[in-house]
Amino acid sequence: SPTMERLQRFTIVAAMMAVVTAAPPPMDEDMAELAAMVRSSCAAESSVDLALVEKVNAGTSLMDNGALKCYIKCVMETAGMMSDGVVDVDAVLGLLDDKTRAHNEAALRACGTKKGADDCDTAWQTQKCWQDANPNDYYLI
Repeated sequence: SPTMERLQRFTIVAAMMAVVTAAPPPMDEDMAELAAMVRSSCAAESSVDLALVEKVNAGTSLMDNGALKCYIKCVMETAGMMSDGVVDVDAVLGLLDDKTRAHNEAALRACGTKKGADDCDTAWQTQKCWQDANPNDYYLI
């Protein structure tokens, strides 16, 4: 159904937003709209200053910021990449294109779930591990 197809596309876009990619993934108009919706929704839920996300995308290391941590958790949960504080690495890998998967699978598996003080911290610590493993490829929408 069109609604189910849109939901599946939404999930894929949300997942792409939180995983390591060489650049923002190329998106058609619908995908870009869905990405913007996830970003807006998770920004509102976490009260993150999106300027922090932009700093990360400009090459800054993920900063220890509570709102940013909860933003990352929101994106990961929305994408089905994390549930109950556990990262589903196979789900993450299943949403990557072959080239990105080949380049990042070992690091993603080695990172697994980096348990933190709470789910927001777990999401952040896991993404920090991804960023540390491949800083030149890391991008967060």
